[in-house]
Amino acid sequence: MVLTGGIILRAELNSVPMSSSFNILRKTITRFTPFPEEDWEMLLSHLQIKTLKKHDLFAQEGKRANEVAVVFEGMLRQFYLNDGEEKTTYFYFENHLMGAYISCLTGKPSDITIEALSDCTLIVFPYDKVNQLFAESLAWQKFCRYLAEYLAMGLEERMAGLLMLTPEERYRDLIAGNKTKILERIPQHYVANYLGITPVSLSRIRNRVHKK
Repeated sequence: MVLTGGIILRAELNSVPMSSSFNILRKTITRFTPFPEEDWEMLLSHLQIKTLKKHDLFAQEGKRANEVAVVFEGMLRQFYLNDGEEKTTYFYFENHLMGAYISCLTGKPSDITIEALSDCTLIVFPYDKVNQLFAESLAWQKFCRYLAEYLAMGLEERMAGLLMLTPEERYRDLIAGNKTKILERIPQHYVANYLGITPVSLSRIRNRVHKK
C-alpha cells in the first residue's frame, strides 16, 4: 500500500478495505436521502482515503478548506481559537460527515481547526465536486439541502445549550442523549473544554451527579 502525503490514491483503493469504507460513506449519506446507483457513480472516481496521525489537522484556522470527509476510523475534535484559547465545539467519530463547511461554501479561510485525537482513516472528496453534483443531480440537490438543515439544527442545539443550560445540565445531557461516545472516548480535559468549564469543575460535577 503506497502512501503519498497521507493519501492513498484512487488507483490504489483496491489494496485498502474500500468495500467497508464505501459502505460507511453510502450509509452516512443515505441517512439524508436515498440515492439511485447512477448518482453514486458520479462520485466514485473522486473518492480518496486519507490517513491522519494523532494531532494531525484535517482543517486549519486561516487556511481555505475544500474537502468533505466521512470518518472511517478514529476521532477528531473541532475548535476555535479565541485570544489564543481553544474553544471546542464538536467531536467527530466513525460514520460522521465532517468538514469546515463555511470555508468550503464561501471560499474564505477557515475559522475552525479540526484535529485528529487518534490515528484516523477518512474517506474524502472535494467540495467543488459536491457543487458540480448539485447542479447535475436531483438526488445530490436533496442531500445538500438536508445536510444544511441538519447542520443548522445542530448549531442551534449547541448554541441553546451553551446559553440556556448550566454546565451540570449540559453534562447530564451528554449522559442522557446520544453523545455518550464523548464521555467514553474523549480525554477529560477536552470534554471540559467542550462543556465550557475547567477539568476541576468537570470532576466535581461528575462526582456530584454520580453520587445521586
